[in-house]
Amino acid sequence: MRLLVLTIPVLVCYATAAIGAQNQAATLRVQVRASDKPIEDAEVVVAGTTHRTDAAGTATIAVMAGTVEIAVVKSGFAPATASVQVAADAARDVVVDLQAQPAVEETVTVVASTRTDKRLEDQPMRVEVLGRDEIEEKMLMTPGDIVMMLNEMGGMRVQATSPSLGAASVRIQGMRGRYTRVLSDGLPLFGEVGGLGLLQIPPMDLEQVEVIKGVASALYGAGAMGGVINLVSRRPGHEREQEFLVNRSTRGATDAVAFLSGPLSRGWSVSLLGGGHWQESNDVNDDAWADLAEYERAVVRPRVFWDGGNGRTFFATTGFTYEDRDGGTPDGQVLAATGQPYVEALETQRYDAGAVSQFVFKGRYVGTARAAVARQSHDHQFGEIFERDRHDTVFGEMTVRGSAGRQTWVGGLAFERDAYTARDVPGFDYAFTIPGAFGQYDVTASSNLSLSASARLDVHSEYGTFFSPRLSALAHAGRWTSRLSVGTGFFGPTPITEETEAAGLTRLEVRQPVDAERGLSASFDLSRTDGPLSYTATLFASRINDPLHVERSPSYVLSTLPDPTTNVGLELLGTWRRAPFSVTATYTYVQARETVGDVEHDVALTPRHSAGIVGMWEKEDVGRIGIEWYYTGRQPLEENPYRQVSEPYMILGLLAEKQFGRVRLFINGENLTDVRQTRWDPLLRPSRAVDGRWTVDAWAPLEGRNINGGLRLSLGP
Repeated sequence: MRLLVLTIPVLVCYATAAIGAQNQAATLRVQVRASDKPIEDAEVVVAGTTHRTDAAGTATIAVMAGTVEIAVVKSGFAPATASVQVAADAARDVVVDLQAQPAVEETVTVVASTRTDKRLEDQPMRVEVLGRDEIEEKMLMTPGDIVMMLNEMGGMRVQATSPSLGAASVRIQGMRGRYTRVLSDGLPLFGEVGGLGLLQIPPMDLEQVEVIKGVASALYGAGAMGGVINLVSRRPGHEREQEFLVNRSTRGATDAVAFLSGPLSRGWSVSLLGGGHWQESNDVNDDAWADLAEYERAVVRPRVFWDGGNGRTFFATTGFTYEDRDGGTPDGQVLAATGQPYVEALETQRYDAGAVSQFVFKGRYVGTARAAVARQSHDHQFGEIFERDRHDTVFGEMTVRGSAGRQTWVGGLAFERDAYTARDVPGFDYAFTIPGAFGQYDVTASSNLSLSASARLDVHSEYGTFFSPRLSALAHAGRWTSRLSVGTGFFGPTPITEETEAAGLTRLEVRQPVDAERGLSASFDLSRTDGPLSYTATLFASRINDPLHVERSPSYVLSTLPDPTTNVGLELLGTWRRAPFSVTATYTYVQARETVGDVEHDVALTPRHSAGIVGMWEKEDVGRIGIEWYYTGRQPLEENPYRQVSEPYMILGLLAEKQFGRVRLFINGENLTDVRQTRWDPLLRPSRAVDGRWTVDAWAPLEGRNINGGLRLSLGP
């Protein structure tokens, strides 16, 4: 820790000195051509800011003297890069020739989650990106939510937290779901995403998904101790676009989603997502308990965009979600143990709004302002108990980014207020205010080495002051690439956990104050690309001090554990791509350990071994065919009267889509092996648990085989 504390100031001083030596302005004129003809509307990326060429194929950019890195992207052409020296108070002309690439279009992925807007390949911090093509594939499987999309990314597991209502949370590298922060375009529009939050986010309007694994508090403060998932929205193109999807499944799910977008005038454009989602109640194994809860949901999200050129942009969004979900005993059914019906239900209303503005000042600094507000209300029924609550989030942030040659720095101030009101359960209300300041410094030390240092200071109104540094390094050697990252962070505990989301707060006891959770994580990965084959191995480890724990027997108690929780593991990822075929294979090993009552054991519902293989054939304007296989190993179980360790299982899926002009027909088969937890043991407990639950935890699918199909209609370019 002392080394990290000393390193940050040294790097910042070095950056300040370097910038001071090169802070004289200069002008860069980039002319983009192809076959001696100017290319209009090409994207020219300099110092993380995107500029567009005019009708003459030219972009004029104010830069700082020194070495300037340039990346040029244009649809239909291979991306091009250049590095030039620009003298102080001088103008430098650069000509970039693009090469046509009609057969396969290579894309340059720019990552927003690390704040420097660099290309994915240039990021010292490892960021995993799911592109639009992969999002579309998962959208055909579950059009109403992002659960499957996240669950099938390596090292991530969407864990069911409430079998009664289908609630779920995302565990990154074995860390509990409360440590994962979910953002939309860098904004906390969904508040504290837990329980059913992931089931209420449709993927149709997403362009890419960015995932930072491990402690990310240095960038995003409290709540990012396990990692960050940033959902990046689709930007409207130059022409109007309308996309519609209708889906129906054999288990009674119906989805109708529409996405509309298009330009207005003078750089303005808009998009609108609207969807209705319905699910019929399913008692698959006839035990008088719904294995699939019934729900009806409506989602509306308009967005507005503005691009004023020369790095000036504005984005605003607002959203509304309503859902009514019912589980427990189906209509007319009763629990065998009591002879009475038991209803578990949840009504959700969520409103949110957010905006992001970017501007350039003094010709060389990029300022960004972000703001968001969100309110989420729940009416929850646990049989005879009713709990109503409201969750409010207010967020604001200002950052400044600058660059000098191969150096980029970011500084910012942030404020967040997170408030929870439990209307029917006194004693669990809280209101946290967390102002913070942060900085980041990236430097390309050589052609083979890039470094990144970031740190954040947060003042939590309840738990005190926290300093969260993080260091990352990127090294190249021939075809090999490696990344090393180490960081610390914190989490301000609340009564909202995976366990209390499922059982409620009425029976919960808090016998003494809990402490803030503090985390340390490290990861090292090694990657190589050989033609169509690429593969990555990642070693990771984390340690959580003062972890929050919910005891479920013999009492239902929330407390702080005296011993740390640890995670160590390995991820393997291999990809083979040769159009029109692609194959992706993943394997994850996780050992998550915690000590409860002087007994160390594996964390419940965390499999040591998991693996997956996805094969895809895809041809533009024709369609796609995909097959996927997933393996989940044994999991330790908690408070399960039937067993202490789960059974391993395998799931097989098939997807086919055929395009007929603007219409695409699709059919998808999930869990074709018909794996169901109730084939091994009952879901219902013989008697009610101390926390009030009638079910055991879900460690395998409950609904079994499910086949869905529908059509997509695209109107526009």
